[in-house]
Amino acid sequence: MITKDEVLKVLGNVIDFELGLDIVSLGLVYDIDIDEQNNVTVTMTMTTPACPLAGMILQDAEDKIREIPGVKDVKINLTFDPPWTPDRMNEELRKRFGV
Repeated sequence: MITKDEVLKVLGNVIDFELGLDIVSLGLVYDIDIDEQNNVTVTMTMTTPACPLAGMILQDAEDKIREIPGVKDVKINLTFDPPWTPDRMNEELRKRFGV
């Protein structure tokens, strides 16, 4: 069985190219669901609805998850509800940016 930690680990290698930071540390990943057949569904957001690189980031996230042994299918749900705020960043980044 695939775990959320495994998925988070690979998503930590997905970079928001405009910011140069990973999507997990930025707090862009809202939820991860893994069913009994190892189908993975990730609900995530972007820092802004107008993110010009959203398609590339979403594809990179899907590709990285598919590399996990045993993953059957991957679905990425993009949402803007709730909207992302800097408060979602991990503590280290919040300190670094003075948030």
